[in-house]
Amino acid sequence: MSILGVESAIFGVADLGEHTRFWTDFGLPLEQADDHQSIFRLASGSRVILYRHGDARLPSPDPFPGDGLKETVWGVQSPDALDRIAASLASEVAVHRDDDGTVHCTCPDGQPIGLRVWDKRLVVSETSPVNTPGSYPRFNQHRIWRRKAIPKTINHVVFFSPDYVGSFEFYERHLGFRYVDHSKGTGIFSRADGTFEHHSIFWVNCDLPIAPDHFKFMHIAFGMDDIDEVMLGANIMEAKGWKNQTMNSSGGISRHRISSAIYYYCDMPGKAGEAEYHADTDYLDDNWVPRAWDFRFGSLLWSNNAPPIFRGDNIPWDMSFDADRASFEPYRKSQPGKRPVEGKLADISEADEHAI
Repeated sequence: MSILGVESAIFGVADLGEHTRFWTDFGLPLEQADDHQSIFRLASGSRVILYRHGDARLPSPDPFPGDGLKETVWGVQSPDALDRIAASLASEVAVHRDDDGTVHCTCPDGQPIGLRVWDKRLVVSETSPVNTPGSYPRFNQHRIWRRKAIPKTINHVVFFSPDYVGSFEFYERHLGFRYVDHSKGTGIFSRADGTFEHHSIFWVNCDLPIAPDHFKFMHIAFGMDDIDEVMLGANIMEAKGWKNQTMNSSGGISRHRISSAIYYYCDMPGKAGEAEYHADTDYLDDNWVPRAWDFRFGSLLWSNNAPPIFRGDNIPWDMSFDADRASFEPYRKSQPGKRPVEGKLADISEADEHAI
């Protein structure tokens, strides 16, 4: 294996103090803060780094207007793997290295990425066994009592892409990412080869009615122990004044069918995107068989406030195994530009966005 997950998520922000307060309240451990930057480090060693707009350490040109995740730095297992990936990238895009060895490039879809050798930390974590009427492994034992949410890992990042099939295939070609699942017409879920979480990255189709026509950050997800920790985090964030305002966070706590994950979004300041509490996702390896899904069937198993397009009993139970990737072909692009979408995809509104 080569890529171990997100080593650093680098944000460009207008109000450094407000964003620092947000991430502190969210539960990230603050490692360093001054007038120019704030650095948070999780148990896995992953970092969230905040710079002010215009900081020379941010990608130039800026990949999209406003606040948000400007560069994803992927952690690589060894120097040899880093050299191999850098050479592969250089065959297709311009690559440069920092003095510390970090490799940088811009993907064809406009996403700036970095890669560096990473000594990823082992995360020690546990949750309480779940009792059911016919199975009670938590016998004569109370559930763990938690006081706050403590994010431990960066599980995945999500971006809008003007060519989501092409975005995945670039990552596969040069970074060794695995195809996991396809929400048809909505996006592709992909896993770094050195991780087991259902996906490390998800690209959302810019052709959707609610999407921009260019690369843009959508959200970042943090691994939590269980639903209790997710809900504690949600309650604490609301108590500290972080009220969800966007349609993308309006669904409350929900569970995806496609990845089994429980999730809850919190709106970042400055309309920067969403931070996600994320628990009980599927974990998998290279024995996994990729699947293609109708987007409404795959998106939600349940939701506190299901968006309109995901309500009702007429959603088809539409899932098929897709090892040959036949589902990619209708969405493959031979030239840039926004294409019209058809069927229910064309009916997606801002009210539906959080469940995608």
